[in-house]
Amino acid sequence: MNAYNPLAEALNKDILAGAPQVFHMLSARGKAIYFPFKGILGQTAEAKNAKINATIGTAFENDGSPLTLECMEAMVNIPSESFLYAPSFGLAKLREEWGKLLAVKNPGLQGKTFSQPVVTAALTHGLSIAGYLFVDPGDEILIPDLFWDNYELVFCEAYGAKFAFYNTFVTGGFDVTAFSRALNAGKVGKKIVLLNFPNNPTGYTPTEAEAKALAGAIQKAAEAGHQVVVVLDDAYFGLVYEEGIARESLFGSLIDLHPNVLGVKLDGATKEDYVWGFRVGFITFGFKGANAAQLKALENKAAGAVRGTISNAPCVSQAMLLKAYTAPEYAEQKRQKYGILSERVRKMRAVFQAHPEYAKSFEVMPFNSGYFMCVRPIGVDNEELRKELIANYSTGVIVLSGVIRLAFSAVPTDLIGSLFANLHSAIQKLQKK
Repeated sequence: MNAYNPLAEALNKDILAGAPQVFHMLSARGKAIYFPFKGILGQTAEAKNAKINATIGTAFENDGSPLTLECMEAMVNIPSESFLYAPSFGLAKLREEWGKLLAVKNPGLQGKTFSQPVVTAALTHGLSIAGYLFVDPGDEILIPDLFWDNYELVFCEAYGAKFAFYNTFVTGGFDVTAFSRALNAGKVGKKIVLLNFPNNPTGYTPTEAEAKALAGAIQKAAEAGHQVVVVLDDAYFGLVYEEGIARESLFGSLIDLHPNVLGVKLDGATKEDYVWGFRVGFITFGFKGANAAQLKALENKAAGAVRGTISNAPCVSQAMLLKAYTAPEYAEQKRQKYGILSERVRKMRAVFQAHPEYAKSFEVMPFNSGYFMCVRPIGVDNEELRKELIANYSTGVIVLSGVIRLAFSAVPTDLIGSLFANLHSAIQKLQKK
């Protein structure tokens, strides 16, 4: 073993004791990282009950309350303590509450063992922490060929990873066969898988049968000796609009699937709770046979990576979310907002049924969830189409992964029809050039 900081050595020993396969899934950075309990934060924690506490770089009034600007306090109805630093792990009560919510939203998690969530600065930062812990330069990450372009910055540019692509769709559904073939290819060893459902850009979540097949393919790879790190980008979790679609995260299936499978669940209040600017997310770990010490070691490494990059996620945002999650009206208000997005999906289905002529202009790709759906234009250049829509139809779209992404989440319901009419008209115009 390399020479690590004694704190990292202790965490590594906890993981190695019964789960050496998980230790070998860690990157070089992941093996070396630790939470600095003996540094400033640890010394501050030891002094928290001292009469005179001159440890941490925050300011207090003479009465001991946080020294904050009253105009700032007037903007938010939360305790003034929320203006202080949050722990690098996140607010303890928020972590506890999110862990409870995970089991409520994913009944398959009930009774299963997984780590306590660690708070990140929203989901993109969670992806970066996953990269920090598990990705070494040159590592391949298995990813569908329709993917969010920010993954390239997070994993390839920052951590030196390479993407190994597989086909996303076949006959109107997820191409589980292509996924399984790609996962089980090559020599036996560490495999990193990135799954994003509901998917950005396509707005697709696997059917219940497809989700079961995906878990089966991962189990097959694990049984063959592969050590599989499955990173789950669950940014749009819960936004599923049709029957027969998987309602739970794959995390629940993976964490007791096989000792060689490590589930890394990434969540964000960002999309789930419509608070895009709050920048609060969560990273949670689980694997079959995990004990408390091993899961705590992974939490400590994640919190160490948070400490070493941004120190901690915003405390005000965390405090506001905690207050919302315990508010009696939270569930009903969330149901109402879901209803607005669901109505837009129904509107799109009705538009496509009423306008079969649109099939001459674009192919509607499979979608059933999330914020987005995609179309594949016929006979035109996507970038030229994008510019045409802006210039002559006052309509903005995104060109991504060779398709046109449409964020129906941002389009009023009464403009859904106009969106596709404009798209059809612009394509017809360009086809005739």
